[in-house]
Amino acid sequence: MKYDRIDSKLFINNRKNFMAQMKSSSLAVFNSNDIYPISADSTMPFQQHRDIFYLSGVDQEESILVLFPDCPKEKHREILFLKETNAHIAVWEGEKLTKEAAFKTSGVKTVYWLQDMEKIMFELMSQCDTVYINTNEHYRASVETETREDRYTKWLKEKYPAHSVAKSNPILQRLRSVKDQIELDLMQKACDITEKGFRRLLGFVKPGVWEYEIEAELMHEFLRNRSKGFAYTPIIAAGNNANVLHYVVNNQQCKAGDLILLDVGAEYANYSSDMTRTIPVSGKFSKRQKEVYNAVNRVKNEAQKMLVPGTIWADYHMEVGKIMTSELLGLKLLDKADVKNEDKDWPAYKKYFMHGTSHNIGLDTHDYGILTEPMQANMVFTVEPGIYIPEEGFGIRLEDDLVIQKKGEPFNLMGNIPIEAEEIEEIMNS
Repeated sequence: MKYDRIDSKLFINNRKNFMAQMKSSSLAVFNSNDIYPISADSTMPFQQHRDIFYLSGVDQEESILVLFPDCPKEKHREILFLKETNAHIAVWEGEKLTKEAAFKTSGVKTVYWLQDMEKIMFELMSQCDTVYINTNEHYRASVETETREDRYTKWLKEKYPAHSVAKSNPILQRLRSVKDQIELDLMQKACDITEKGFRRLLGFVKPGVWEYEIEAELMHEFLRNRSKGFAYTPIIAAGNNANVLHYVVNNQQCKAGDLILLDVGAEYANYSSDMTRTIPVSGKFSKRQKEVYNAVNRVKNEAQKMLVPGTIWADYHMEVGKIMTSELLGLKLLDKADVKNEDKDWPAYKKYFMHGTSHNIGLDTHDYGILTEPMQANMVFTVEPGIYIPEEGFGIRLEDDLVIQKKGEPFNLMGNIPIEAEEIEEIMNS
């Protein structure tokens, strides 16, 4: 892996917290992702299933983690199954985890080769009553592919139909949404790499550059700082392209007088950053562009103050909507009649700000978190208001990643990344 070794204390503690919430006489299983085929012998780059990574730190395909806190055999209370490595694999694919390396990475003492899994699982299943299966219940999930986890779950339920079944996901949703300090440090690293990429762009962008050239500059900076690259598909949207919320083709030329909306973020050690900035191609905002930009920035600054323990996500978004409505009135994009006659299910401000303001972020860019439950300290949320004006040929969004604190305002992991309009202009023209 490109990233530095993560302290195994993180994974030891994560497993301890998960097992503390399991039912008595129960067992939980977590699988790595597949390496997904493209066609012929081509494959997509491997991306580890975030849940097994969270609980073990193992970043390798064909791995299985089993947790059985009440197992009569102490050595079987935590087990890793790994694909057995050999000299041939080392030559063709590179180094894979040995049993010793797996222990150093995860803190799991008992490591077996995958070929022994069915035999050992038979013994374990005869000793437990309930099996926790790992399903994807994220509120944005829309999965058509049958995953390795799905296939394993199907096999397990068919082979052991008399066992009760429980769900790992509700436990993981709550655990993963509250970050350990080690995780926050990794996310800070991802944000710092994003900062380096953004500062690089401020000296690079000028009239005539292409969106994909900007993407290439970012990728260069991310890779040279030990990131695998983008945490998600980058949005580099010049001019009216910014009014397409998920514009990802990045194939247009940037023209003098245009703005570029950059929704980009580096990953580091599987942890995400998520930044949006909007910058002027020519290095200077027009008067109108700056008016709208500063309005978005004010909404962001007010919104992030509300990220405190106890806040309910839905209530928070309603309050942000009120702040945005005030700004849109000031910009004369709305008038009082628009607000008076608005549909309460789709308020007037939604014409210009149609998406949500915040989402959890962590191992996934849209990370785990149960949004109907109050916010807690050490949760990390984005704050990303925007105003989109197709008739004026531009859209503006600003976004930072913020850690909720026990007391006071949240800590901004992107606090060192330029955001004020004047600062961006100064750096672009220096």
